[in-house]
Amino acid sequence: MTQKLFPHPFSRRSFLRCAASLALMHSAIGNAQTTASPLKSGSVRGYVGTYTGTPGSGSNGEGIYLFEMNQASGELSHRKLVASTPNPSWIVIHPSRKFLYAVNEVKDYKAGTGSVSSFSIDSATGDLQAINTVQSEGSEPAHLSIDATGRFAFVANYGGGSVAVLPILPDGSLGTAVDIHRDSDSLGSVQPHNAPAGSFAFSGHDAPHAHMIAPDLANKYVLASDLGQDRIYCYRFDSTTGELSTSADQPFVTLPSGDGPRHFAFHPNGHWLFAIQEEASTITTFAYDQATGMLTAQHTISALPAGFAGSSFASEILVAPNGRFLYAANRLHDSIAVFAIESDGILRRVGEVPTMGDYPGQCRIDPSGHFLFACNRRSDSITAFRIHPSTGMPAFTGQYTAVGSPACITFAS
Repeated sequence: MTQKLFPHPFSRRSFLRCAASLALMHSAIGNAQTTASPLKSGSVRGYVGTYTGTPGSGSNGEGIYLFEMNQASGELSHRKLVASTPNPSWIVIHPSRKFLYAVNEVKDYKAGTGSVSSFSIDSATGDLQAINTVQSEGSEPAHLSIDATGRFAFVANYGGGSVAVLPILPDGSLGTAVDIHRDSDSLGSVQPHNAPAGSFAFSGHDAPHAHMIAPDLANKYVLASDLGQDRIYCYRFDSTTGELSTSADQPFVTLPSGDGPRHFAFHPNGHWLFAIQEEASTITTFAYDQATGMLTAQHTISALPAGFAGSSFASEILVAPNGRFLYAANRLHDSIAVFAIESDGILRRVGEVPTMGDYPGQCRIDPSGHFLFACNRRSDSITAFRIHPSTGMPAFTGQYTAVGSPACITFAS
């Protein structure tokens, strides 16, 4: 169940925690000192959020970086550091393209919470100018999304087991949360129900851990996954007030105990939703009723190759813009699994490719749908892949982009 109250902080998985990065919690949030050059023809801007820390801490980023992506080759050219802000592990761009928002994945901003920061984007150079920072209303925020009207931001607090709605004001600044829900009661088992043989992928069933929150394509309902509870919640969304109300038809769906739902992705048709389970490394296809917000499980498939044994943590799930293929990232196995999406939404495995790096977290397809980028956190690199238009298979371009502890990449098209 969820309760509308302020949460108390919980500990994040120990192997993901970078304690030294918290030393930057009170660092300045603002621009870099130099000025970026105008965007070249045939390029789009890419912003990369990183895990920040001190040398040797394992979190080697410094904040948010600006890159330029060549739309013909997929090459990322390093532009510069545009915001020195602590642990911007998830960033999103406002529908107007005038503002950028970042979670600060920390737990000691104020009163045991993390924070969310807003920035204005210089349309000529891509530079960021800090606007303001507000409490995320839970510790260690891990995900952020914006509703279709651009008036509200949704934040999922992993450590706090809570989700919050932050109003976006006309000047791009963030207001105090207008709604907060804290996940409570039932927890899944430590041992994932569908884990590969010999797996020790145990990390998140000590407490509720809200991992993702996003609106559906109609902007009518908001879904939120809780890894510790093995649940995906569904809320009716009031786009006027920002309030989330629990759906009476189906407050949540439950995944197999211990499997740990992390992220989800809608198909472009709005009728299918795909959820990836971090600890079981599985993907579940749901039929989604746009009128009621109800989810009905249809099929589950492993994100790992047949015969895999041992430990791996699934991380990201992406649907190609054309709706034909789905991509899933695996950490420790360090691969991107590729699936064809059949006419009924069921997934058919096509194959997998290595990420050419260590511990891929977020992956992103560029606005054209031609390239896929993997953020390899432990090897301090982003790798680029060209997507085959017929088979959907990504092929490594040979391009490594060096950036300390990359957490996520997003494009301003």
